[in-house]
Amino acid sequence: MNKDQFFSKLNVSLKKLPSQEREDILQDFDEHFTIGLEEGKTEEQIAESLGSPQQIAKDLTAAYHVEKVEETITTANIFRAVWAVIGLGFFNLVIVLGPFIALAALIVAGWIAAGSFIVSPLLVLINTFMYPEIFQFFDLFFSIGLMGLGLFIAIGMYFATRAVTSGFIRYLKFNMRVVKGGMKDA
Repeated sequence: MNKDQFFSKLNVSLKKLPSQEREDILQDFDEHFTIGLEEGKTEEQIAESLGSPQQIAKDLTAAYHVEKVEETITTANIFRAVWAVIGLGFFNLVIVLGPFIALAALIVAGWIAAGSFIVSPLLVLINTFMYPEIFQFFDLFFSIGLMGLGLFIAIGMYFATRAVTSGFIRYLKFNMRVVKGGMKDA
């Protein structure tokens, strides 16, 4: 594969990245080819030493999305980073997606529990207006206690969500190093 073929495949494989990022990457690889040609290597030898353009693009895309989620933690950025890391290999489908789904389900369940406890007094009041003959003060006081518990759960879920998110980002970075063969410096 010559330089033009390599760049064509690399550019197509990097289509999910912003154009400025893609241009920077292509410029870096152009420097690899320039230096290699100065050392007397052929374009084919340089392309072979660099590896598959598709795999390079997967690695760079995953690194870009993990870096992006470190800058701005949003749900969309997290999903993009998870999807990009899964794309590094079939093995990652189980290793990344499984823990991600489990942690996301726990976080969502915690927030749902907190929310339902917080709105419980409102539900008791609605029930009282619909069926005033079954009102009991115990229900109202119990629901107010649940609301307080819900507020504590919500505070805990806020910190748990932040901790799980940052831990999962570190896990994605670790996984990328392992897939790239960087276990030596882990």
